[in-house]
Amino acid sequence: MLHLKTVVPAALAVLLLAGCGADSSRDDEQAAQAPVAKRGGVLTVPWSGDVDSIDPGITYYSGGYMVANVTQRTPLAYEPGKVDPRPDLASATPEVSEDGKTVTVKLREGVRFSPPVKREVTSADLKYAIERGFFKTVNNPYAGSYFGDLVGAKVGAEPGTQVPGITTPDEHTVVFKLSRGTGGTLAAALVLPLAAPVPREYALPLDREKASGYGAKQVATGPYMVAEYNPGTTITLVRNPSWDAKTDFRPAYLDKIEMPQGNDDATIAARRVLDGQSMVSGDWLLPPAMLKKAAEDTPDQLELVDSGGGRWAALNTKVEPFDDVNVRKAVLAAFDRKGVLLALGGKHVGTVATHFLPPGMPGFEQAGGESGTGVDFLANPSGDKAVAAKYLQAAGYASGRYEGTEELLMVGPRDGNGKAVSELAKAAFESIGFKVNLRLLSQQIVMTKYCTVPAAEVAVCPNIGWTRDFADGQTYLDATFNGKAIQPAGNVNASQLDDPAVNAAIEDAKVETDPAVRAQKWGDVDRAITALAPAVPLTWDRVPMAHSANVNAVANASLGVWDFAFTSLR
Repeated sequence: MLHLKTVVPAALAVLLLAGCGADSSRDDEQAAQAPVAKRGGVLTVPWSGDVDSIDPGITYYSGGYMVANVTQRTPLAYEPGKVDPRPDLASATPEVSEDGKTVTVKLREGVRFSPPVKREVTSADLKYAIERGFFKTVNNPYAGSYFGDLVGAKVGAEPGTQVPGITTPDEHTVVFKLSRGTGGTLAAALVLPLAAPVPREYALPLDREKASGYGAKQVATGPYMVAEYNPGTTITLVRNPSWDAKTDFRPAYLDKIEMPQGNDDATIAARRVLDGQSMVSGDWLLPPAMLKKAAEDTPDQLELVDSGGGRWAALNTKVEPFDDVNVRKAVLAAFDRKGVLLALGGKHVGTVATHFLPPGMPGFEQAGGESGTGVDFLANPSGDKAVAAKYLQAAGYASGRYEGTEELLMVGPRDGNGKAVSELAKAAFESIGFKVNLRLLSQQIVMTKYCTVPAAEVAVCPNIGWTRDFADGQTYLDATFNGKAIQPAGNVNASQLDDPAVNAAIEDAKVETDPAVRAQKWGDVDRAITALAPAVPLTWDRVPMAHSANVNAVANASLGVWDFAFTSLR
């Protein structure tokens, strides 16, 4: 991953690829009472801003995923309520060789591009889709992370450059050859929009522009296509005339999906959705007051979906005194993580985290599940000053309180819930003797000038958020805690943890091809990271989403967004 995904911006950028439903008993009850879906109609989705990119080969955040999920078909895709993908454009699950260096994908026949291309999708189209991710004019944030071991692949390639490690022995077979055994990761990543087929003959001239122009002129393979895109104003999706329902598992009930932008006031937007007709919430989160009201007055119009991610307070292990593991453990022990959750909105927005891998992720249970890894410094979610004192004494502070005189630099967002979390973090540090200089800035400045720049020497970044890209521990623990991932800019290992044993365990897990063993290894990595206390695991987050009373709204449990291909009017 090349960009930090935060959990507090106005958009659901934070919730890129999300986890399972928040309340299984409620889900079962709703399923039993689910209304009959109605075919046809127009759904309106009020958005505050624009997508990060309309191009499936570029998009990184959830807004773009919401569009790509119904306009494009990838080798693997998610069904509502499930966190494990199923074959979609692929006719079967991709085959990974025993050594993990070869991945073979068989494509489904009969899938066609929307106008003006209209022809059948072939293996060459999947090959080009992955290749263009490496083009300097496309620069997909996932290309290097999950496809970078392809033989001959180079980030920043000239448009049109082919990757020797991708071959097409026939029109419906793609073979990926890797320089090391990371085929399990590549196969899992075929669920990403980057893997949506792209016709080379149509897209290459657009990809040769200074910045690829394919997004605005893209062709679709899914049940819907982009009919109109006015950046900052609106996105309109209509039915794709080339789509054949017999080749797809999606019902695609709606005739049109309109996404007007500029709905900056989330309270007003939420009220319109809850009181109106044929609407669902867009790229904004329900304000706490509206969330509370909806939960009390119209619970049937509220969906809570686990985000597949969470947030933590990162302690810079390169800055004194956090180079001492006992000091770090003391901080974790003192933190009122339950108070943080309450400040964010309580049970409707998440649960208290006890380690890092979130629910629904392979390795979560192996790391200890909801009960945690067993470390005493995270045993009490409300904080334990006695345990904190024990570790401070072990660090050489006989009083059981931190006795240093320097001020710690803490940098957090000045708006919304992020400010509340930062202030609670400051109080936790001060409660055990630290002096804190809390600097509150815009979220953009926090994440571009401070918490992703090691040279800024920020001691504490109290509101780091991360979400998985797909259901694999590498997408959650590699970039964020692997010392090999530390960069001078755009660094997402905010704790700057560089532990040789953890690094080695991560590299070992990345090349494991057996799913069960791989899950165990990522669970072990999570345990090892938690034991080193490089950050305070605060919450595992949920996405509260709202819909009008006449909408049978269906959320994608793995993306944390609405699934328009299953949503219908009543």
